[in-house]
Amino acid sequence: MTRTVPRRDRLVKLVLRTRTPPVACGIALAVGAIVAEILAVLLLERIAPGNAFGAVFLLGVLVVSAGWGFRLSIATSVASAAAYAYIHVGESSSETAESSESFVPAMIVFLVLALLTNVLVGQSRLRAVESDQRRREADLLASLARTMLRTTDRTAMLNDAGARLSEVLEVPCEVVGLDGPPSSVEEEQIALRDGDDVIGFLVVPAQLVPTARRRIDRIVAPLEALMAASSDRQALHERTLALARQQTSLRRVATLVALRAEPDEVFLAVAHELADGLDIEHVSVVRYDTDAHYTVLAVRDRVESHRLAAGERLPLGGHNVCTIVFSTGMPAVIDFTAATGDIADRLLGRGILEGRGVPIKIDGTVWGAVVIGSTRYSTSADLGDRLSDFADLLATAVYNSDTRSALTRSRARVVAAADQARRTIERDLHDGAQQRIVSLGMELRIAQAAAPAELVDLRNSLDRSVDTLSQVHNDLRELSRGIHPAILSRGGLAPALKTLARRSPVPVSLTTDIPMRLPDPIEVAAYYVVAEALTNTAKYAGATGVDIAASVADGCLTLVVGDDGCGGADMQGGSGLIGLHDRVAAVGGSMTVSSPPGVGTTLSVSIALGTG
Repeated sequence: MTRTVPRRDRLVKLVLRTRTPPVACGIALAVGAIVAEILAVLLLERIAPGNAFGAVFLLGVLVVSAGWGFRLSIATSVASAAAYAYIHVGESSSETAESSESFVPAMIVFLVLALLTNVLVGQSRLRAVESDQRRREADLLASLARTMLRTTDRTAMLNDAGARLSEVLEVPCEVVGLDGPPSSVEEEQIALRDGDDVIGFLVVPAQLVPTARRRIDRIVAPLEALMAASSDRQALHERTLALARQQTSLRRVATLVALRAEPDEVFLAVAHELADGLDIEHVSVVRYDTDAHYTVLAVRDRVESHRLAAGERLPLGGHNVCTIVFSTGMPAVIDFTAATGDIADRLLGRGILEGRGVPIKIDGTVWGAVVIGSTRYSTSADLGDRLSDFADLLATAVYNSDTRSALTRSRARVVAAADQARRTIERDLHDGAQQRIVSLGMELRIAQAAAPAELVDLRNSLDRSVDTLSQVHNDLRELSRGIHPAILSRGGLAPALKTLARRSPVPVSLTTDIPMRLPDPIEVAAYYVVAEALTNTAKYAGATGVDIAASVADGCLTLVVGDDGCGGADMQGGSGLIGLHDRVAAVGGSMTVSSPPGVGTTLSVSIALGTG
């Protein structure tokens, strides 16, 4: 949208010029104005004789004074006075002596009026120039405010500010920061302050005319305010970026913790995030041991020659961060140049000036510490809080890992106790009730053989009793086999799986590669996985065949049971699969079920042999 300039403003700007046109133009205008004034006066005297028209000669003086300053306006005034005298003398030659006597006062009045006109118009012109300069300075400050508060490149911002100041103030200027070039004899450095702190310099020529000096003095205070605002904005911007980087780092570590990553992986991630995010030269994560030592769990150091290694154990003692954190259970900051102890000796010559550490606490007990070393003294007030945030995540990771390990061990103990109880019941049935039933059956057969032949009813009754005992014996044997398979204890997993395959009502293709006996909990878990899978296949799958593959490789038992049934098995839909999953997890294994509808069901188990 174009702004319409009022006619009055255009007229004032035309008459009271802020920029002086060339002197030659002023001289030409003055001569032309005087000639025009003479012609106009002569014409007016013919129209109205006897009237004084000397004021007409002030018009040229007024125009020249408005455009060209005091010197040319004085010359124009003198020339106009001469023209006025010429006209007046011409009139006086044809008039009375009284008219001639009025010439001198008239000339004096004319010259006074001309001089007053020069002064007044000159002052108006100076005020117009000053007003225009103030307007340009205001526009400059507004432009600098936009530039300084939007530009992130401080060097480019200062260079642009210097160029704009030079253009508007008509003085060579340069705005520099605290690290700017040193001043020379021909230059003056004006300090720009924010309170008592110097935040930059305005470099100008050492010798300035008074008007230029006034312009410079006027611009210093607003420029200081803009520089202070720019510094505050830059500091806020850097703080915001630092917080964003910190939150991103915390989120990455928190994601690892949420995904139940191994603590060693989390330790290393924290060391890397702190070193990169805070620009720290040395970061280490340590665990306190029970024998007045601590173990380095993860380390990040930019210098290879002085680097600690993960797994190193160092003794506590001396004046160092690890010892102070262990003793007080509180964050610690020390001047590393005065540190003592093994860690100080190891990092001697590294150039570290400041050491800082925060405790890793689990259930109120100091478990370890996050330690950093920097080659410069920190000025960040919240550095300790940042370290504490990472220490809290490490504490969560360690606590979760310990809890999971304790839960796994507890579950393994429960399963082992249940298996032992099953084994005891199976043995008691085999050695107790089953043996007594066998003995009773043999005694009944002896009694049947000893009975007289004519006692047919007795012999038949004894025969039925023996058959019933045989059935009871078979039932007890099946019951004991379900409680705990005796063949598993005697022959191991491979023979037990062959027995299950033979007894399955659905045809089974079995492949085994198990060259040795496995830990008993693992064999029991694998046996029940196959037994449950075969039972489910026979009851629900409608399958025509089952494939079983069991192998041991690279210290891991892999078990796969698949059928060609209807599929659709749901891990959460039945207690059987859930129980198998818990049993496998109790021995440190994992189990997955794939059962697309109409395709069949595949159950996969992987158990590390060292966990059984």
